[in-house]
Amino acid sequence: MDMILIIEDNKDVNHMLAEALTDAGYAAKSIYTGTDGIREIKNHAYDLILLDLMLPYKSGDEILKEVRLFSDVPVIIISAKELVGTKIDLLKIGADDYITKPFDLGEVVARVESNLRRSHRQIQENKVFQHKDLALDDSTKRVSVGEREVELTAKEYLILELLLEHPSKVFTKSNLYETVWEEDYFGDDNAVKTHVSNLRSKLKKANPHEDYIETVWGFGYRLYKA
Repeated sequence: MDMILIIEDNKDVNHMLAEALTDAGYAAKSIYTGTDGIREIKNHAYDLILLDLMLPYKSGDEILKEVRLFSDVPVIIISAKELVGTKIDLLKIGADDYITKPFDLGEVVARVESNLRRSHRQIQENKVFQHKDLALDDSTKRVSVGEREVELTAKEYLILELLLEHPSKVFTKSNLYETVWEEDYFGDDNAVKTHVSNLRSKLKKANPHEDYIETVWGFGYRLYKA
């Protein structure tokens, strides 16, 4: 199920959008201020963002600029501003679409569907995985945290790619070993523990304020969601 984040300070409009998207089969979360919005984007993965421009504490265009420093998530602007220049400026700094208020809910859902199809197609073609401000591009084998590139060993890269491909799955040490090393696992988990520890250290060095890999005690590892 695709996750949609709605950042809109008008509660009636926000709830109306959330209900329409839920009825269309999406999971929707409502946020009402700019500062809460950017915090939510940094801490959780979303498939698409509906973003108002006039928000408390941090404007929509500020959020858009900041998001584009670490994510290619589709962003649809929803605003009462009808000036062509405003639309062009926002598209230039990274907006994927622009809907003018007042809007038709059917059009909003259709635009969401269209942008998600395009996004999913690009991800399948490029195999670019994202989590928080972490990105892995399988076509170039490049891993970055924000604007910083992170140099990984081959095994570290494969572990990270596996976790990103299955963001909700808990991988046991035997799962990781047999998948990454392509050998039978006989209970010696030092290799897995060492590589995961080194991977964590490199990601933490790139961004000391974030955690990316969580230890599920007694089970194994998964992406850190909090």
